[in-house]
Amino acid sequence: MQLEYEKGLPRNPLINAGALVVTDILVSKFENPKAEILRYLRQLAGTEDIHFNNSVAESERKTGYRNFALAYFLKSFGNLHNDVEQVLDVYFHQCSVEMTCAELARAMQIFSQHGIEPNSGERLLSSSQTKRLNAVMQTCGFYDEAGEFTFAVGLPGKSGVGGGIAALLPGHYSIAVWSPELNKKGNSVLGMKALELFTTMTGSSVF
Repeated sequence: MQLEYEKGLPRNPLINAGALVVTDILVSKFENPKAEILRYLRQLAGTEDIHFNNSVAESERKTGYRNFALAYFLKSFGNLHNDVEQVLDVYFHQCSVEMTCAELARAMQIFSQHGIEPNSGERLLSSSQTKRLNAVMQTCGFYDEAGEFTFAVGLPGKSGVGGGIAALLPGHYSIAVWSPELNKKGNSVLGMKALELFTTMTGSSVF
């Protein structure tokens, strides 16, 4: 309803409608956006052993009716500039990336290290960009449970419906957890509990 009221302009880049618009930007910017996504993730994680799971991508394509509907809805307002099928193909492949918890935690270090990629020392994001991205994760990274996660855990982070959660403490560390059982809001039950225990026992949180 909000998306229709605001004429197809999504507020949150970390949920489906916003992620589709971001994907559309990548399709416009890169000749081979899927290869560029893998290149960037591999750089952040410090390994070449990160790939798409094509079976998962195909499953997403076959069952992603809501994403098809959202994409065409965005397109009707002129907020997708590329072919819907092409955008969705890239989006579904993003949803199929396979990473270990350790690789995901390393990839998130760029956000805990103020935009500097630790493996090379290269600055990939400005301090201002990193601060704003962390703020978006803090307020929008957990579907309709961002407030509860902030209250319980106290870290910026992002969850995924595969059961993974990545979180960070700016200037200190990044951490990733995974457990497949999801609660009614789409977040990992044990993952959220593990992070709550971690920040409670270590006293290492933003708040």
